[in-house]
Amino acid sequence: MKVVLNDDVKALGKKGEMVNVSDGYARNFLFPRKLAVEANAQALNELKNRENAKRHKLDTETAAAKETAAVLEGKTVKLVARAGSQGRLFGSVTAKEVAEQLHRELGVEVDKRKISMDDVKNFGTYPAEIKLYPGIAAHFFVAVTGE
Repeated sequence: MKVVLNDDVKALGKKGEMVNVSDGYARNFLFPRKLAVEANAQALNELKNRENAKRHKLDTETAAAKETAAVLEGKTVKLVARAGSQGRLFGSVTAKEVAEQLHRELGVEVDKRKISMDDVKNFGTYPAEIKLYPGIAAHFFVAVTGE
């Protein structure tokens, strides 16, 4: 009997997959626990619609990430920081400050946890990278100047 799984079932398959199981297993285990439904026309149509919706969401997220990467690629973000003698900063420039400055300068909303850069403790220009989506990253520069 062909069934569409409503949840992950160990040693059988993942949620949304159509699998072939014995009639007794389906009637006595999967159906009573609402782990699966019979693969009739309605269930197959719902499965196809869910897959199309998932694919569409993935495509739109990927397109948005590529668009954001194009805006950020090669840009320089300027930050102003206070420093002591010899150009050494009080503290350091954090990813949170960089994310806020990206939002102010370029209007791009990014998560600070996705920004990777070296420790910035002196004035200068430093390379940084932001991972927007799996396989999509943008490289930009952080320029730190004094007040």
